Amino acid sequence: MRLVCSGERWFGEGDTGMADEQLELRWDPRPGDWGDALRAVTPMYRWSPWFAAALAVFGAVLVALGEPLPGVFGLGCAAVIAVLPMLAVNSSFRRNPVAAATVTATVDDSSMRMMTVDGTAYSDLRWSTLSGWLETNRGFVLRTGEATALFPVPNRAFGAQEERRRFRELLERTVGPAKP
Repeated sequence: MRLVCSGERWFGEGDTGMADEQLELRWDPRPGDWGDALRAVTPMYRWSPWFAAALAVFGAVLVALGEPLPGVFGLGCAAVIAVLPMLAVNSSFRRNPVAAATVTATVDDSSMRMMTVDGTAYSDLRWSTLSGWLETNRGFVLRTGEATALFPVPNRAFGAQEERRRFRELLERTVGPAKP
């Protein structure tokens, strides 16, 4: 990320304003970024590992009680439930050639403009159109309120912790507090 200053005003330590500056981000999307974003906002993705674990325990108990057929069936179903969300994300990622293209983004007080390096996709995400955002272990998830509109911004897009902090403060100031 690079700090761009228009005009003569530079921001010093402790200044959280971004009036005249832009943040420039760059990252290579990965399926894990999308999986993390989906787990953060979609109950099916978030709860499927827990449901699979509970089903596996019941299946193991049935096998231990001498009921191998329903027990093995339960274990098989648990494996499918645990793996299916990850497979769905990976296959969607592989099917869409733009999904893995390097992304550059310019962030300021009004919007985040994202573009693939090869120019095949462009999004101008105005802060006023966001219904919410949240921060996960892998990065930020920006939501527009539509069922499928998620914009994951991974931590590796930022050059330093300070840049992540400034981005978080910008989101808090323009969109509001993080919403799970």
